[in-house]
Amino acid sequence: MKGWTASDIPDQTGRTAVVTGANSGLGFVTAQELARRGARVVLGCRSEKRGAEAAERIRARAPGARVEVAPLDLADLASVRAFAAGHKGDRLDLLINNAGVMALPHRRTADGFEMQFGVNHLGHFALTGLLLPKLLEAGPGARVVTVSSFMHVLGTVDPRDLNMERRYRRWVAYARSKSANLLFTHELAHRLSAAGVRLVAAAAHPGYAATNLMSAAPKMEGHRAKERFMEIGNRYFAQSPEQGTLPVLYAATGPDVRQDDFFGPPLQGLWRGSPVRSARATWTLSDTAGRGLWAASERLTGVRYEALAS
Repeated sequence: MKGWTASDIPDQTGRTAVVTGANSGLGFVTAQELARRGARVVLGCRSEKRGAEAAERIRARAPGARVEVAPLDLADLASVRAFAAGHKGDRLDLLINNAGVMALPHRRTADGFEMQFGVNHLGHFALTGLLLPKLLEAGPGARVVTVSSFMHVLGTVDPRDLNMERRYRRWVAYARSKSANLLFTHELAHRLSAAGVRLVAAAAHPGYAATNLMSAAPKMEGHRAKERFMEIGNRYFAQSPEQGTLPVLYAATGPDVRQDDFFGPPLQGLWRGSPVRSARATWTLSDTAGRGLWAASERLTGVRYEALAS
C-alpha cells in the first residue's frame, strides 16, 4: 500500500455504501471519493439540510455521482432504527461507521447514555447489527469499516462504568469510546470468521487531520480561545481531510484487507502520510473484553446480531 492514494480506489460501480456523518470532514471526503469511483452512496446525516448541501457539493465535484441523504442521529436509537428500516430494500456493500463526537462536556443521548460512548460506539453497534443482513447478502467484497482514533491508547473500556457515572473526564471518555470501536471491530471480525462468511470488519484512524471535530466542544461551550487554539493546530500541524481519509478508504476498498485490520498514517510521519497497518493498544485485541463489551452493547441497545448467533 506504499504511496496509496484515492486515485488507487478500484471501480465501485454497482456497489452501495452508507457513510455516517457524511456532511463534513472525513465522512464527506469518504462519500465523495466512493461516489467519484461509481458507488451509490447514502449520506447518513443528523441534519438533512447539511446533508443535502453536502450531496450537492459532491455532485458538483463528481458529475453523475449517485448520492442520497437519509436522516440519522446516532444519539437516538429510534433514529438509528428508522434509518435501517428505510434501507431494508436496498443492496449494501460498504458500511462506513465514521460519525463521532470528541471531548464534549458531559451530555446524554436520547436513550440516557453518556454522549461519546453512545454516539461513537453504541449508535454504530446498533446500526451495524440492523444493517447486517443486507451486508451479508452482498457477498464477496462487503466490508464494515469503523473509524477509531490513535487517541484510543489513552483509555481502555471500563465494563463496570461504561457511561462514566463515577467521574466524567471528557478526554478519557473519548479515548474509551475509540477503544470501544476497536473492541467492537475485533469481536465482530471474530464472529464473522466463526460464521464462515466473507464480510470483513476492519477499522481505521485518520491520524491528526484538520476537521471540525476538534473545535466542536469549545464552540459548544463558548470558549473562543480554545476554539481558536484548535483552529491553529488544524492549520499548521494537521494533515488535510483528504489525506486523513486515506486509511478509511483503504480499509473500505484496498485489495489485501483482512479481518480486524487497523489502518492509519505512519507513526514515524507523526501520524501523517499514506495508510499503513497501524499499531494499537493490546487491550483492543482482548477476546474477553470484546465479548463483554458485545454483551453489554446488546443489552443497552436491544440489538442482537441474530445472523451471527452461535
